[in-house]
Amino acid sequence: MIEYGINRLGEGARVFEPVTLGFPSRDRLDQEGYPGTVIGKNAVLRSGTIIYCDVEIGDEFSSGHNVLIRERTKIGDHVAVGTSAVIEGDCVLGSHVSLQSMVYIPTNTMIGNNVFIGPNAVLTNDRYPPRGRPPLQGPMVRDGVSIGAGAVILPGITIGEGALVAAGAVVTHDVPARMMAIGAPARFVDLPAGMRD
Repeated sequence: MIEYGINRLGEGARVFEPVTLGFPSRDRLDQEGYPGTVIGKNAVLRSGTIIYCDVEIGDEFSSGHNVLIRERTKIGDHVAVGTSAVIEGDCVLGSHVSLQSMVYIPTNTMIGNNVFIGPNAVLTNDRYPPRGRPPLQGPMVRDGVSIGAGAVILPGITIGEGALVAAGAVVTHDVPARMMAIGAPARFVDLPAGMRD
């Protein structure tokens, strides 16, 4: 394992080399002894995982191969991040979250508890690229949300609690709680009968 900064890896961790912990952010490049990565108990870190400094992750975390998690991200317990997924800096993920392979989570995104995000889903944070104005604002994904494969969520969008985003949807407006977003651009319909409360 390659380590930068001061890292803490909980008991029961399984690490499949090569793995990098505490990689310095731009702010930390010339520092020594900075806070690295903190991970709770029973983690599984697969080959190619790189986790930056100032990252805190709970218990029962697992990463697929070639996962990247950037600085100042906080992740809860029982979270799985799939192969080649990217979580940019300053993100918050709750507990019992599953990100499938090749999911992209941009800077300043908030994800609640019990969230599923399907493969190749892309969340965005820059409304007018590449200018970066107004300030970058990722989506807010509330508890119990499921996002299908290949969906695109535009900057600053809120996906309401218990909502479903269909595969391939392009979400341009906030999704109400317990509704389904479908199509491009997405329109809102009732959840399928088997998924209602």
